[in-house]
Amino acid sequence: MGTVHVIDHPLVQHKLTLMRDKDASTNDFRRLLGELSTLMAYEVLRDTPMHEIKIETPLEVTTSRAIDGKKVVFAAVMRAGTGIVDGMLSVVPGARVGHIGLYRDPKTMVAVEYYFKMPGDLDERDVVVVDPLLATGHSAVAAVDRIKEYSPKSIKFVCLLACPEGLAALDAAHPDVPVFTAAIDRELDENGYIRPGLGDVGDRMFGTK
Repeated sequence: MGTVHVIDHPLVQHKLTLMRDKDASTNDFRRLLGELSTLMAYEVLRDTPMHEIKIETPLEVTTSRAIDGKKVVFAAVMRAGTGIVDGMLSVVPGARVGHIGLYRDPKTMVAVEYYFKMPGDLDERDVVVVDPLLATGHSAVAAVDRIKEYSPKSIKFVCLLACPEGLAALDAAHPDVPVFTAAIDRELDENGYIRPGLGDVGDRMFGTK
């Protein structure tokens, strides 16, 4: 198995528990998703390259370390991945954003692409692919496949929940891509949903069925 980081910070786990509750309102679910994603960003971006810049404090001129946020790309797997992007942009507002439109064929569970738009010069950027659930792994594999066509400097995959089946599928296709998740749940059911899970993230974010 490739590198899997379970972000077990108490605040992350607390907010995930609140999101799992079936009685959480659309507004609460959306707010919690943003808050949890912001917290996860600190760990996901822990190894972001830094450089020295010259600044002037109220007392003197000095040098201090900074990141180049423009070199980071958050690639959202639509539609629910946009909720994670919103939270992460709150701490890296200069990041670029890409979108990958995928839907799961209900019969085969294979990911079908309907949209793809990324910033230019991906070979000079670090890409963070975000999708709330790593279930069958088909969407994650398809997203990483497409992004690798542009030879980015690095790729990470971020999700709220993963399961053993999804982790195995992504590792088999892309063992070089580290996974960051808030929890690894028990299993997939016969319909390809994570259990115990938290339901369909897109429907709960947008109040759709």
